[in-house]
Amino acid sequence: MADFAPTVRAALDWARQRGLDRTEAQTLVLHALGKPLHASAWLLAHGDAPLDGTTQDQLTAWVARRLASEPLAYITGRKAFYGLELAVDARVLDPRADTETLVDWALEVLPEAPIQRVLDLGTGSGAIALALQQARPHWQIQAIDRSADALSVARENARRLQLPVRFHEGSWLTGFAGPVDAIVSNPPYIAAADPHLAALTHEPLDALASGADGLDDLRQIVAAAGPCLAPRGWLLLEHGHDQAAAVRALLQDAGFTPVQSRRDLAGIERCSGGQYGIATGTVAVNPND
Repeated sequence: MADFAPTVRAALDWARQRGLDRTEAQTLVLHALGKPLHASAWLLAHGDAPLDGTTQDQLTAWVARRLASEPLAYITGRKAFYGLELAVDARVLDPRADTETLVDWALEVLPEAPIQRVLDLGTGSGAIALALQQARPHWQIQAIDRSADALSVARENARRLQLPVRFHEGSWLTGFAGPVDAIVSNPPYIAAADPHLAALTHEPLDALASGADGLDDLRQIVAAAGPCLAPRGWLLLEHGHDQAAAVRALLQDAGFTPVQSRRDLAGIERCSGGQYGIATGTVAVNPND
């Protein structure tokens, strides 16, 4: 039996006292009530609204899951990303707001016309590919993931959102001929022994960790990308907070130029990339400083 009074206000106060922040508490109460997750104003106006026993018990179970570090998106089954509401579960990585930096960058450097051909590697829930397709309906967007389970989630998101992204099962660029005008990717980039992985046990490990230094998958992508790109094609990659210099070096060594990095909303170098097939160029570090 729940140990709080059966009202909306009491449920919110209880969830906060248990350790959830205000937004998480509101989200779980709204989810338990079957309300839209953005309807926080409804909670303020209906603090005395009653909760039945089933709703109280469900909320209690969800709060316990969140306190055990399960992502909120897995509990609600939904996550907002770049204006889209995605269905997510434990088969895919919980999309982060930092990854919107990668979408912004692709939309900035690629002209709207003629039609751009873009490939999203390691698509997971389909977040990046679907955000690009929503923003540029006439572009040809493809997405690859080696997980059949992840592709099931991505395809269902595309179907529900009515976005014509084409999804393929595969390991990075193996067997992909191209050419495309841009390759974008948020690959695994956490070092296998990184202590932060202990807090991410609910998410798929193969979408997070990548070798001793976290760069194994980034190395594979950078090494294989050039032949899959059209002349002057872009490769844009998300990476860890301390990996920008290493990724820029990988890109330069593989013939990408000018190599650049972009910062996320927290001011962290979050993405690096460049163009392929340009004879000369300069290295532009953090051009948005």
